[in-house]
Amino acid sequence: MSLLGENPVQRLLLLALLLFGAWFGWSWWRSAKPPMQAGGSARPSALELLVGFVTNFFDTLGIGSFATTTAIFRLRKLVPDEDIPGTLNVGHCAPSIAEAFVFIAAVTVEPKLLVGMLAAAIIGSWAGAGVVVKLPKQVIQRGIALTLLVAACLFAMKNLAWLPEGGNALGLEGWRFWVAILANLVFGALMSLGIGLFGPCMITLALLGMSPIAAFPIMMASCAFLMPVASVRFMQAGRYRFSAALGLTLGGVPAVFVAAYVVKSLPLVAMRWMVVVIVSYVAVTMLRASMRATPKA
Repeated sequence: MSLLGENPVQRLLLLALLLFGAWFGWSWWRSAKPPMQAGGSARPSALELLVGFVTNFFDTLGIGSFATTTAIFRLRKLVPDEDIPGTLNVGHCAPSIAEAFVFIAAVTVEPKLLVGMLAAAIIGSWAGAGVVVKLPKQVIQRGIALTLLVAACLFAMKNLAWLPEGGNALGLEGWRFWVAILANLVFGALMSLGIGLFGPCMITLALLGMSPIAAFPIMMASCAFLMPVASVRFMQAGRYRFSAALGLTLGGVPAVFVAAYVVKSLPLVAMRWMVVVIVSYVAVTMLRASMRATPKA
């Protein structure tokens, strides 16, 4: 497997991914000072680095990182609720780019579908982040709680084999193509609220007849391209916690390559059940907190 891809489309996508990553890094460097002043220490703690490593390790194996990171942030009170969506998008951006490099180069998928779904995800993320940065704390709390409950249901359905297995197709045509594009537009917007794209995207593609293996580069690349776009909007608004995001980045990037090239198998079913219990508990506590809070005028 070549990290430079096997065909011209793969190489162009990887080059575009490099440019997006460079733009993200430059934007973060330029906007880092205000969040550091507002959020306290600029240096990530050992716990924040560990969270980045663990969540991105399992993200590379297909479990996802948003629900697990949100649960840990909430349980350990590492990030204010209203800053969780921005911290997730900024902090998991670089690890997602690393994952996309691995899967775009490793798996062949129809170029037209891949490029179309990436474009839809980018547009959705730009629009979604612009809305989320203006939402009050209570609305964000309820939105995150709902996303955690949805994630818990998806994990449980996966373990119970209730999700569609998918087909053998590496691309889609006709109405199926446009359904996939529209769905990814919505999923890209929802990522800005902290709803992970992996589960909904994989289910949609499976229902449309796509191969589960072919879904991986689409999911990974969608996140890698949309997250820099959403992150810039959160940076501009100062709606994220700098040290926690940096911990996710520094801990997460090496975890991606460990999971992709070193680890061969893990008891993922048992781990999903553990995630179901944890995120369900956190969702209930967040809903209760949002109901106790007095909405601002």
